Amino acid sequence: MHDDQVHVTTDVVATLIEEQFPQWSGRTVQHLSSTGTVNAVFRIGDDLSARFPLRPTDAAEALAVLEREARASAELARVSRFPVPEPVALGKPGAGYPMPWSVQTWLPGTVALDADPSGSDAFAEDLAAFIAALRDAGTRGRRFSGENRGGVLAHHDDWVAKCFEESEGLLDVPRLRELWSRFRELPRTAADVMSHGDLIPGNVLVAGGRLSGVLDTGGFGPADPALDLVGAWHLLESGPRQVLRQALACDDLEWERGRAWAFEQAMGLVWYYAESNPAMSGMGRRTLDRILEPTK
Repeated sequence: MHDDQVHVTTDVVATLIEEQFPQWSGRTVQHLSSTGTVNAVFRIGDDLSARFPLRPTDAAEALAVLEREARASAELARVSRFPVPEPVALGKPGAGYPMPWSVQTWLPGTVALDADPSGSDAFAEDLAAFIAALRDAGTRGRRFSGENRGGVLAHHDDWVAKCFEESEGLLDVPRLRELWSRFRELPRTAADVMSHGDLIPGNVLVAGGRLSGVLDTGGFGPADPALDLVGAWHLLESGPRQVLRQALACDDLEWERGRAWAFEQAMGLVWYYAESNPAMSGMGRRTLDRILEPTK
């Protein structure tokens, strides 16, 4: 998916486990195909999973990121009533893999890309309950870090401009430019709340049309209250989307800012993964289609 991507195999993972965590040696190692774009994920036996960053970076910097993500995941686990992975261990470079890696508990379930819950009001209620629980956790004085999404919409102008350039021939760019020109001006009035930060279908588990778990929790932190509303467009059709809005009591401004954050994310997905990850690119297209629906 990336020009500089690091290749990880089951043999490499098995060797790393044998060398660094002999208590798990002999367990079956299974690579999990997914639309994930940051980590290669392997199942270790029945109750663990290991995540290996795909893009090379300085090992010390990578370790600091993994440690921060582990703290965030543990904090989120304490406030969520829905199952989430919990950090277990951090591995070191070795066996030809150049960076640290992480081990978490394994969660059973089907990702929302494969078990589409978009028409389920009950799922929308569950998703709203998850978001509300995170918001209620309290930031303890922390503020948005400035990284990625969750701060000032207009700070993403350069990225969105690149997306427009790369999307010529793929999308109705003039229409989308007009929409972003309005989104970027939406004012921010509410204080930061705790947020998951990436509620896309690949990070959400579904069972029986209900939310059964949430993955990729290492980004848990303070951000714009509208940030987690991206899930309304990534995951839900119009009717359930309104169920979620009513459950969270979103006013017009917060709702539109959530729509704007979903737009910013979806714009990058369509072109960047058009060839390397068609499912992720298609998800971006679907989200944009929902965003372009008449506002309800």
